[in-house]
Amino acid sequence: MSTAYSPKNGGDRPPVALIAGPTASGKSDLAVRLALAHGNAVVINADSAQVYADLRVLSARPSEGEMRGVPHRLFGTWDGAVACSAADWAAAARAEVEAAHAAGALPILVGGTGLYIRTLLEGIAPVPPIDPEVREAVRAMPVAEAYAALRSEDPERAAALNPGDTTRVARALEVVRSSGQSLAYWQARKEGGIGDAVDLMPLVLEADRTWLGERCDRRFAAMADGGACEEVAALLTRGLDPSLPVMRAIGVREIGAWLRQEIDKATAIAAGQLSTRQYAKRQATWFRHQLSGDWRRFDAENIAQTEDVETLFFA
Repeated sequence: MSTAYSPKNGGDRPPVALIAGPTASGKSDLAVRLALAHGNAVVINADSAQVYADLRVLSARPSEGEMRGVPHRLFGTWDGAVACSAADWAAAARAEVEAAHAAGALPILVGGTGLYIRTLLEGIAPVPPIDPEVREAVRAMPVAEAYAALRSEDPERAAALNPGDTTRVARALEVVRSSGQSLAYWQARKEGGIGDAVDLMPLVLEADRTWLGERCDRRFAAMADGGACEEVAALLTRGLDPSLPVMRAIGVREIGAWLRQEIDKATAIAAGQLSTRQYAKRQATWFRHQLSGDWRRFDAENIAQTEDVETLFFA
């Protein structure tokens, strides 16, 4: 039987639970425990690797047994040949949240991709399509030249960027040249976010770096012996564009090098473990600095010992 829900906003907005945090911190298990305790809930993936059907093992996607009969959405939904942008995911997640509410169920967003979460909550900046000629010209510029142009055409954005950040400098310059407005102008007009339409109950899992690093290492080693090699081999035979997100996922490059006999197994596993730890550190830093200070935070090491998980969200 689920705990009675008392919205913080007076009852006019439907609830959405959110579990965020770095990889290997126990988010998926907590989401299932919350769903089972609540009694009528749907878990919605917010992890940019777990959206791909090709990455069941390397993304640590929950197995049927781990799902424990709880409905899971947006796990393995995209084929690796199709890049899933933050906007693509947010549109799909918004539809899943609405479907859960229509069915009287609690949507539980779970994942570690901060950009996905922010896009869903805050919306999309309605930047008009970039003129192809403008994009081609900007992308052909050396970054120093592009940054100098940006300092002249959008000094505020230039001041906020690293002069050597090729991608962000080019993006800001192409936007102002193509649309006639700065990127900040469009970002201030974000649309489609659900943050103001729901009663968000967020929880961010935090973890000691050593504890989390050991979990990351154990999990990657288990992946290497648990189907990751076959998964990467299948991806490589597809001949996909190496710039696609699925091909840049942690473990694909490292295990791919092993399969091509460029490195041995031990080196591949060590490299994959290092990449995973570095990713977890970046995630933890993002969640520490980019999210609202009002969001509740909890020690991941103690989450398994917490019996009444609903109190973490509904109290």
